[in-house]
Amino acid sequence: MNETLPSIKEILKKNNIKIHKSLGQNFLFDLNLTDKIVKMSEPISSTIIEIGPGPGGLTRSILKKNPNIVFAIDKDPQSELMLTELKEIYKEKLQLITADAINYPIWDLGNYPRQVIANLPYNVGTKMLISWLRHIKKFNKLTLMFQKEVADRIIAPVGSSNYGRLSILTNWLTQSRKLFDIPGSAFIPSPKVTSTVIELIPLEKPILDISFNALEKITNLAFSQRRKMLKSSLKTINGEAILDELQISSRLRPEQLTINDFCRIAKRAFPSLS
Repeated sequence: MNETLPSIKEILKKNNIKIHKSLGQNFLFDLNLTDKIVKMSEPISSTIIEIGPGPGGLTRSILKKNPNIVFAIDKDPQSELMLTELKEIYKEKLQLITADAINYPIWDLGNYPRQVIANLPYNVGTKMLISWLRHIKKFNKLTLMFQKEVADRIIAPVGSSNYGRLSILTNWLTQSRKLFDIPGSAFIPSPKVTSTVIELIPLEKPILDISFNALEKITNLAFSQRRKMLKSSLKTINGEAILDELQISSRLRPEQLTINDFCRIAKRAFPSLS
């Protein structure tokens, strides 16, 4: 079916599309790469959500796998124009939504099993992930592309220099793994950074059952001064006494604590939130 479609470059040219840096737009033109992203996202769920489809390279690769429905959400109204040919072919199977995905309840779209496959805008990808983690039970898988340094922070193990708030919140709720890197040269315009595709699969239950707000609050406190010992960074909440009670050394730095340690501290420090 793709043979009847114009190339991505032709779509941009014939619709006189302007690429907006302010929207973090970097379009992936290589359909071999978009096919690879989708292949590594298998098994494909019945409901697929794509963020920022742009001219539809990744959208084409997703639709070839024949999910029940694909919701393509883009803040840029030009996207509807760029996806005209795809919409004509796939009709109701492809639903276009012009909206800001940061504020859109994507977890309510379609039916479970619900999967996100997306090349996220560099400037807001982290915000989107945090928002979706709050509703993680509504998804069965997320295959997401981030700037490499952000992806490294998401999948970072305890003790590493990249380990922090993002890795703790993500791996408290999901099993994360890196799939592969994509060079900047694969995009138009070409960013000066490498991108990384990662997979997140929700755990059956969190590592420890506490509130999202409590864990977010304690990790913000601890990692706002990541070079300092915990007795300093948690001083405002009488952290030394809490750590002593939990038999965790207050002389440790935050990257030395496990996710379970942070959950225990959060439960003790913010009982009203937990």
